[in-house]
Amino acid sequence: MIRSLNIRNYVLIDSLDIEFPAGLVIITGQTGAGKSIILGALSLALGAKADSSVIGPAGDSCVVEAEFTFRDDDGRISSLLSEYDMESVPADGSLVIRRVLNRSGRSRSFVNDEPASVKLLSALASMLVDIHSQHETMLLRDRAFQMSMLDHFASASSELEACRSAWAKLSALRKEYSDISGRLGRLVQEQDYNRSRFNQLDSASLRDGEIEELEAEQKQLANAEEIKSSLCRVEDLFGVSDSGDDRISVNAGLKESSKLLDRISAYVGKASGLSARIESARLELDDVLSEIMSLEESVEVSDERLQQVEERLSLIYGLMQKFSCTSVAELISVRDSLSATLADTGALEERKAFLAGEIEAAAGAHLAAAEALHNVRAGAVERFAGEICSSIRSLELDRAVFDVRLDRVEAGPDGCDSILFVFSSTGQAPIDVAKCASGGEMSRIMLCLKAMMARYANMPAMIFDEIDTGVSGSVADKMGSMICSMGAYMQVFAITHLPQVAAKGDAHYIVTKEYEGDSAQTSIRKISGEERVAEIARLLSGSTITKEALANAEALLYSR
Repeated sequence: MIRSLNIRNYVLIDSLDIEFPAGLVIITGQTGAGKSIILGALSLALGAKADSSVIGPAGDSCVVEAEFTFRDDDGRISSLLSEYDMESVPADGSLVIRRVLNRSGRSRSFVNDEPASVKLLSALASMLVDIHSQHETMLLRDRAFQMSMLDHFASASSELEACRSAWAKLSALRKEYSDISGRLGRLVQEQDYNRSRFNQLDSASLRDGEIEELEAEQKQLANAEEIKSSLCRVEDLFGVSDSGDDRISVNAGLKESSKLLDRISAYVGKASGLSARIESARLELDDVLSEIMSLEESVEVSDERLQQVEERLSLIYGLMQKFSCTSVAELISVRDSLSATLADTGALEERKAFLAGEIEAAAGAHLAAAEALHNVRAGAVERFAGEICSSIRSLELDRAVFDVRLDRVEAGPDGCDSILFVFSSTGQAPIDVAKCASGGEMSRIMLCLKAMMARYANMPAMIFDEIDTGVSGSVADKMGSMICSMGAYMQVFAITHLPQVAAKGDAHYIVTKEYEGDSAQTSIRKISGEERVAEIARLLSGSTITKEALANAEALLYSR
């Protein structure tokens, strides 16, 4: 139930703190007093779309806080809070929802002082309170609403959840199957193209770092004659050529120099050191000469090899340009990717075949769940229609016929049934309720459905915003009695202009608008005793309250 409502700076409400009891709560007031403002504030707290235009003149934000108490016997609210990583329901079964709206249009939401999303507020609202607005009779035209009423009556929530869960699994499998089929189709179309590209790269036998080696070899081969000539000239300068002249080699000269210095070292002390240095230089130069000769022998003057290297480089450069790569490593990566793509076809085919079997099994499970849901619904249709019809007839539609037509359709998330409420106020052949019921009849039918919902939906609170529109007299009295009976199962708020309904309440609140200069303020307060008699008399007679109206009001109040 809604225990209390606190509103700050919302439209015409500067500050409001009000508590509500259990049972049937009546709310009345002059047209335009602000009953819809209070309902709007509650809706804001329950996740309705935020609009900064509702912020009053007393500040840059408005605050709406609602406290609920309930019994979470089925654990639905605890499960929902857990899903959003919120603390569980307190031991006293209380829940405080607060919404703060700023002029920027941004809002902040809290559940028991923990930050919460608007999505959570909306989800909680569906479990805490059912608000029937003045125009909600249009829902009678909605087949989904009609089915939800039957499901509530049939206690089919577990079967419905099983059906939706099975459908979700089946849909996920079908989507994956469709995605894989599309991917396979694209791969098949591209397979020849990809295979041709892969073969080009694979046949090239690419090796990382190869292009650097080839470029170095190409430079050497292109200048081989000059390299070989230079090396031979160096050898000649070392005196190892076969030119036949009288020059001695550098090696021989250094050997002879070392011997001569050794010979005089007995007379000149420094000569021995110089001899050793010449010998060291000779050995180093001998090693340099050996490497030069080896290098000269390794230099190949080959136009054929040069052509091979240049052709290889041309091939690699061409592949790099064609595949938009800047290195051989990138070409190798493209080759491996194409290889994986070609190999992926087989894996996808296997997955597709596996999914086909899974889909068949999931479709069978969903069909079984839909059939189980159908059986529960079909078993309840006659009783449901009978109870609603009986309730409608009690509201002075003695000849009314109300029935429910349940037809089989292709299975979907909500089962394999389509539903249609049919109605006739005269007892003749009933037709679609949306095509035959008047406004007053629609109000009575909706009230009967809501009364049924009060017994079977386990909703802590229900709010009727002028559900009695279009009715009056004894019908209004009977509708009031029906609304009053709903108070035995849940807390019920009835915003009404009908005295027959207002007199049925366990508690009565009046909404008033007062003016101070150019500003107006809306407030709500509980009334009782003579003040309540006067308010019901006003509903009976208008602005001028007569003695007869007062007597009639007392009779309505105290004859219950």
